[in-house]
Amino acid sequence: MLPRFPILTMLIFLLSCSTVRTGQITNTLPDLPNNIILLIGDGMGLSQISAALYSSRKNLALEEFTYVGLQKTHCKDELITDSAASATAISRGVKANYNAFGSDHIRRAPQSLIEIAEEMNMPTGITVTSSLTHATPAAFVTYQEFRSMNEGIASDYLNLDIDFLVGGGKKYFDRRQNDTRNLIEELEERNYQVNTYLDIELRELGISPKKNLAYFTADSEPLSHMAGRDYFIDACNIGVKYLNNKSNQGFFYLIESSQIDWGGHANEVKMVLDEIAEFNTVIHNMLTFAKKDGKTLLIVTADHETGGLSIIGEKEKHKLDIAFSTKQHTATMVPVFAYGPGANMFSGVYDNTEIYSKIRRLLQP
Repeated sequence: MLPRFPILTMLIFLLSCSTVRTGQITNTLPDLPNNIILLIGDGMGLSQISAALYSSRKNLALEEFTYVGLQKTHCKDELITDSAASATAISRGVKANYNAFGSDHIRRAPQSLIEIAEEMNMPTGITVTSSLTHATPAAFVTYQEFRSMNEGIASDYLNLDIDFLVGGGKKYFDRRQNDTRNLIEELEERNYQVNTYLDIELRELGISPKKNLAYFTADSEPLSHMAGRDYFIDACNIGVKYLNNKSNQGFFYLIESSQIDWGGHANEVKMVLDEIAEFNTVIHNMLTFAKKDGKTLLIVTADHETGGLSIIGEKEKHKLDIAFSTKQHTATMVPVFAYGPGANMFSGVYDNTEIYSKIRRLLQP
């Protein structure tokens, strides 16, 4: 015969079990992160990640992430998205039309995650391997209608107070075709330390903690890593240290490895794998920071997959036989990796607009 427990004891036991289980399942608001680092590998689908993993002799940093989800990337008017629309979904939580940012003369898009972080007095940063006016970083900054409006996007940077900016696109700031403004001079007037690739290497730069930093890495679009671009890893390391020391309010940092996508468009396997290898080093360094800090949430995802990459065999050990099905984007879902406080919110299958919603819930005052 089973032992007889007093009813009160049994109720307490059941209640305690229920409470623990409910906490594990719902966890409506987990421990809030102090810092959020969002890393986007443009065009980096699961096949690209798999190819990087199988062709490498070392593990990828992504294998250490504790939670993995899948996001659906379609835009408002088409199944296959572009970077402007997908980045708008991630940055603002709304669907936009292909090549657009979800804003027009009638309706302004909601605030971006960077704008929200700034209203909370959090230092913010953007580091990319494209121009700063390119589609993905632009979606976090601009209210222009289309991604082609580079000079308008550059102007919108002056409406914000982003603490750390590294990327290309210098000509859209200081040699403009549509007006006579010199946005670099305007940034300097607004307490920015502005330097360019023509002046000094970023790693050699002395950075004042009392000033914001804007560093232009190219006049237009930066070189690929294979062609000699070498600032990305340094910039990310400098950026996370700079933002972390800037304030005790926590920070929001957007990092994009932009040219994985360009390798996919060109169907250049070596370029795709080389860009991911560089991005893997950045992810590893951010993960090292997050592990030591204990209060930093890392999210690694893509805006879409590019090239329809397939692994169709192995020529020899670590040398894959890879084929592309297109030179364009595809509608394949892309993974979301998360590590740190709040990471469990990013498991499951969801729309790309949910990335914004999840981060917004974690950006609590």
